[in-house]
Amino acid sequence: MGFNGINNNNNRISSKTIVGIWLILFMLFLSGPLYIYTVSIDLWGMFGGMPGTKQLENPENDLSSELYFADGSLMSRYYRYNRSPVSFDKLSPHLVNTLLISEDHRFYKHSGLDFIAYLRVFKGLITFSYAGGGSTLTQQLAKNLYNTMGGELEGRISKWSRNMGKPGFYSRRLIAKTKEWIISVKLEQTFTKEEIIALYLNTVEFSSNSYGIRSACETYFGKEPDSLNVQEAAVLVGLLQAPTTFNPKLNYDNSFRKRNEVLYKLYKRDYFSKDEYDSLVLLPIDLSKYKVDNLHTRLASYFRFTILWDLLAFCKENDLDLYEGGLRIYTTLDKTLQEYAEESVLWWMDSLQTIFLNEWKGKNPWVDKNNREIRGFIQQVRKRTKHYKELVAKYGEDHDSVDIVMNIPRPMKVFSWVGDIDTVMSPMDSIRYYKKFLQAGFMAMDPHSGHILAWVGGINHNYFEFDHVKQGRNQPGSTFKPIVYATAIENGYHPCFVLEDVRKTYQTFSDPPTWTPRNAEGKYSGEKMTIRKAMAQSKNSITAQIIYEVGPRNVIAKARMLGIESPLSPVLSLALGVSDVSVYEMVGAYSAFVNQGTWTKPYYITRIEDKYGNVIKNFVPERKEALSEEDAYIMLYMLRGTVEEEGGTARGLARWDLLGDNNEIGAKTGTTQNYSDGWFIGVTKDLVAGVWVGGDDRAIHFPSIRWGQGARMAMPIWADFMTKVYTDTTLNYTRGPFPAPRRRLSIQLDCSQYGLVDEIDSLTLKKLDSLQQIDESDIF
Repeated sequence: MGFNGINNNNNRISSKTIVGIWLILFMLFLSGPLYIYTVSIDLWGMFGGMPGTKQLENPENDLSSELYFADGSLMSRYYRYNRSPVSFDKLSPHLVNTLLISEDHRFYKHSGLDFIAYLRVFKGLITFSYAGGGSTLTQQLAKNLYNTMGGELEGRISKWSRNMGKPGFYSRRLIAKTKEWIISVKLEQTFTKEEIIALYLNTVEFSSNSYGIRSACETYFGKEPDSLNVQEAAVLVGLLQAPTTFNPKLNYDNSFRKRNEVLYKLYKRDYFSKDEYDSLVLLPIDLSKYKVDNLHTRLASYFRFTILWDLLAFCKENDLDLYEGGLRIYTTLDKTLQEYAEESVLWWMDSLQTIFLNEWKGKNPWVDKNNREIRGFIQQVRKRTKHYKELVAKYGEDHDSVDIVMNIPRPMKVFSWVGDIDTVMSPMDSIRYYKKFLQAGFMAMDPHSGHILAWVGGINHNYFEFDHVKQGRNQPGSTFKPIVYATAIENGYHPCFVLEDVRKTYQTFSDPPTWTPRNAEGKYSGEKMTIRKAMAQSKNSITAQIIYEVGPRNVIAKARMLGIESPLSPVLSLALGVSDVSVYEMVGAYSAFVNQGTWTKPYYITRIEDKYGNVIKNFVPERKEALSEEDAYIMLYMLRGTVEEEGGTARGLARWDLLGDNNEIGAKTGTTQNYSDGWFIGVTKDLVAGVWVGGDDRAIHFPSIRWGQGARMAMPIWADFMTKVYTDTTLNYTRGPFPAPRRRLSIQLDCSQYGLVDEIDSLTLKKLDSLQQIDESDIF
């Protein structure tokens, strides 16, 4: 049913319609109960619907989804509005009393509507003296929960009144206020007083990106709602009337004055004595723990953004809303280990950055293979930046304005290892500045369960968002060699089999037609050594002989069994780690050596619950047998060589006192051509952790192997992390040997008893001609 009088040409409301609407409302209003009844039943659709019983009993409010560490402590939230609910029993008594005394001191005496307050408001109107509002907490809750001025609850009168100026606004406001009254009474009938208080505090805004009392307490005071003292409660209650105006961070003087006004109300209601009041009003507002929730700066920032994409995909598949659904996501990340990992990465990268710049002595570090600066490097890099692409879209690629704007200095905040710096730079200068920083990626996992325990994707997510654990792929260098040797061990080689460190050239049947692998410093000792010692000393010449015998395709097949999914080239140089892989893949691959040969895919989500605590999904890791239990233990013996064999590349771990108390550690360093990448992966009986360090581009690297090697670029991070882990007695990570296989080994793992053995058959477990014949379709 509609009213006549709407002009279809200009959509304006005629004066007759205005008079008609107001006459109807006035007559209904005079009738009191009849008016309220017509609004409550939405007579003829004129007033708009009302929330039903089910909606009132389960009021929908946009709830942030929460991400938890393995110990159940909160890691982060995903939200459109930073809101997390809290129950009444988790509220400080000071907060509850301050709220009621300041905002609704007759709360426990009314049933949603405070008629005494309405009389005070009416008196103020007729005497032109403002004496405060008349809305109860319950009415404010109704307004927070339901949009009575529009949306789904908007009726025909409200829609027609939109173009009627002030008369239309007042008619809409009258209807909205009436709905608030009705909803308030229903809320009082549905919830206890305590539940209404909790609901109210969970729905209000507190500025500084804080919605709800829990996020407000965390933001302003770094504590939970049950720990608030009376002056802190007064600050937050004062915020309710005007969140921005009384924000203590933005407008300290306003907030200080408002807090004291609230404290005065408490004093007038005998909440504390005059002496206590006089003392409290002199106290400053302590904002020492003020911190706006920021995904970039909190613990595990790289991890939280990595997991975000998985969560968004999960929610899309299951028709869920990550940002408003109130999901609870439980992860495997260990909070303490994450703290140690970030401390270790930041400690060493700060020091290494100084060394890096000193090594280049003021020169730009983007160089070719002869250490000569690459001309036009920064000009090419700028084309990959978002700012450059926006300018090209606006002006065109060849337009002079692009270069002009890119070279105009402007104020900006930049990252430095001593803290953020406010400076003036052009966009081109900032690219040059940031490209000189080395980056890092670190991951630690439990090799038995597959739980990822620590994840550090870079040095500062606020300035360098690219994740170097899973998103980034780099050449692994010699850290790939254990996969080559694992292929050989599985197919007949004994760790004590001897080969000679000599120069050899191999036909490649490609371009170039031959390949001559060089050792790290271009030297060949001519020494006959066991393959264990060769891997320990990272002899490229001997690893090349191994892959030549076992075949690149069999090595790739083994890599696939160990969980490496990145493209791998079936060439002999694969043995030296020329195909890009991620830290995530490599740490997962090494975990199979500790886990009796079973590869468990590294994972970081254990379960997801809805806002009521119902489990939506439990996550179970993928597992497969990559090696036999015996071969896996032999590989641990091989990896131990880097710290036990003379000349082993990880013997430097002794400086961290990690090798005593019968503690066994297996490890491998990795260094790539031109010193672009430094790797270190270490395994213990309980943990596997890996580190990559390098520049954002392969052309950015150390000038020489003196510092451009895995043992110096990456190993200190691993060693410092493990030192922290072993020192912390509250953790369950102890020193000790790797557990022996359940069955007795078929060979002796003590190369000293064999001497130098040249004949392979004397030490093989099976013949080399038993190498698996693998279909290429299973590999690529």
